[in-house]
Amino acid sequence: MSLADLKKALKDKKLVFGNNETLRNLKHGKTLKIFLAKNCTPKMKEDILYYAKLSNAEVVQLEEPNDELALICKKNHPVTVVSYWWNTI
Repeated sequence: MSLADLKKALKDKKLVFGNNETLRNLKHGKTLKIFLAKNCTPKMKEDILYYAKLSNAEVVQLEEPNDELALICKKNHPVTVVSYWWNTI
């Protein structure tokens, strides 16, 4: 089910790729859902879970590693963190 949610979010074009942008959006309360690759580092996962709890964002742990997640997202580099966000502007 979570992979289907990611594919739906890909069509909406409101995805942010990467840890730094995801954390920035979490701190501003703009992130709705976060998708983590199976081989996400423990420190990265800990930081994301902490800020997601503060901003009430949903965190989805995927069963796919970062190289397969890159193929799903059609990126040429490994993707560990993908977040779905909304813009207030």
